[in-house]
Amino acid sequence: MEIRPLQPADLAAVLALNTAEVPNVGPLTATTLAELVALSELSLVAVDDDGLAGMLVAFAPGAPYGSPNYGFFERRGTNHLYVDRVAVAAHARRRGVASAIYDAVEAHARTTGRAEVTCEVNLEPRNDVSLAFHAARGFVEVGQQAVGEHRVSLLAKPLA
Repeated sequence: MEIRPLQPADLAAVLALNTAEVPNVGPLTATTLAELVALSELSLVAVDDDGLAGMLVAFAPGAPYGSPNYGFFERRGTNHLYVDRVAVAAHARRRGVASAIYDAVEAHARTTGRAEVTCEVNLEPRNDVSLAFHAARGFVEVGQQAVGEHRVSLLAKPLA
């Protein structure tokens, strides 16, 4: 498996993966995906012999991004790297894809001097797999909020 920067040629496959993972991630169009990637500090894909295995889009502090969840972390005032969306393809689950992607994210965050990696996970509708994954990686809840029909747990992982 290879973890590498998301390329323009990956956008169609990333959009299909994102669509397959709604409501665990928010829905996107081709245009909004391209806009997110352009605004992001870090956009990664995991590729294996079967194609796209996973993806991630993350934002640095101060990005012109209107997400209420990103806004929560911005108001906390920490130097964070915000994981806006991450998804693993059905064919690649339980193969270490999410761990490899998060290893790359945490390495990038450390290299760029971030104090923590932040994200949110759905409580309504509940995403127990993601909650357990993030807890095992050392993420702790720093808040909760309702956004539309979703309630989320706002998580942070301090980086030493």
